[in-house]
Amino acid sequence: MILFPAIDLVSGKAVRLFKGDYAQMTVYSDHPEEIGEDFRDQGATHIHIVDLEGAKSGDTPNLSTVLKIKERSGLFCEIGGGIRSMEIVRRYLESGIDRVILGTAAVEDREFLLSAIDAYGKRIAVGADLKDGFIAIKGWLCRSAVTADEFFTDMKKIGVDTVICTDISKDGAMQGTNRLLYKTLSEKYTMNITASGGVSSLDDILALKEMDLYGAIIGKAYYTGAINLKEAVELTK
Repeated sequence: MILFPAIDLVSGKAVRLFKGDYAQMTVYSDHPEEIGEDFRDQGATHIHIVDLEGAKSGDTPNLSTVLKIKERSGLFCEIGGGIRSMEIVRRYLESGIDRVILGTAAVEDREFLLSAIDAYGKRIAVGADLKDGFIAIKGWLCRSAVTADEFFTDMKKIGVDTVICTDISKDGAMQGTNRLLYKTLSEKYTMNITASGGVSSLDDILALKEMDLYGAIIGKAYYTGAINLKEAVELTK
């Protein structure tokens, strides 16, 4: 299982939200690229980046910071947040980012999703952000009418390779991840599934690893010291 320590960006700063609430934001660093370097030094090989401003605006307001994280860390970097056009996909991928994550667009713009997969294949991932069993969109601000099962079944049918699945109710709450959700998904679907939201202990990581998941994202637990990243990386080897 691959660990993806996370960097969420607002105004060039590394931040964390509580359950996706922009009003409950904590700033952890004015220099996110230094966090990326620490991820590398602790043994991580991949970074999960989210442009929280882009998630609302549909643009790339933190592109220069994203590229600085990639350049300074030298790690595999995936980016999500407001990627709703081929222009934005190209902007990231042609700048050296390894994979982009489509969220709202994967639900609302099927033609774009299919075009992106056709053009870039496995460099396109999809985000399944769950709120009360439904897919949330527009930076988690709105709940769509699409259920989790409908979404995963559809993504598998059209050839999506990787899905990052977040239980919003667990995100940033430090109360453990939704193990039942990921166990169910791992048994039902053959795609690469990355667990996100509430991964707050080495026990969480071990449980997810035993499900044979593709990946797990570590967010707030890294920043608060609840998880020692070096130990977590060793645990997944």
